[in-house]
Amino acid sequence: MSPTRRSRDSAPSVLVVDDYGDGREACVSYLEFTGFRVSEASTGREALDKAFADPPEVILMDLSLPEVDGWECLRRLRADERTRGALMIALTAHALDEYARSAREAGADAVVTKPCMFPDLVAEIERGLAKRYPDASPQEATP
Repeated sequence: MSPTRRSRDSAPSVLVVDDYGDGREACVSYLEFTGFRVSEASTGREALDKAFADPPEVILMDLSLPEVDGWECLRRLRADERTRGALMIALTAHALDEYARSAREAGADAVVTKPCMFPDLVAEIERGLAKRYPDASPQEATP
């Protein structure tokens, strides 16, 4: 299945937070290819600094991070008026239900188990954005 490509002018901004460089770079590349505006962070502290300085519409948050873990990042982002409205999706290699439950309790709207298929991740982002902004007009696809 090929991804839907969108106009960069109206593309949602996404912050990808993952300390594993290869995985983060692959995710960033795929999201950019599908037309999202993407920034990245490799630590919890960097994620908080970037999110507060330029609040994204979507935050993809690894849970196991150096400096500040993903659960604490989610709690801080949800508590701050600048970022509380963002769609927050936790990314985790831990498939246990307790990790998903604790991520949701910390503020995640959804939890995606890694490694994930990027088209499935984009579909999760699209579902989350549609729920968060139900009156928004759909993105126009570009060839």
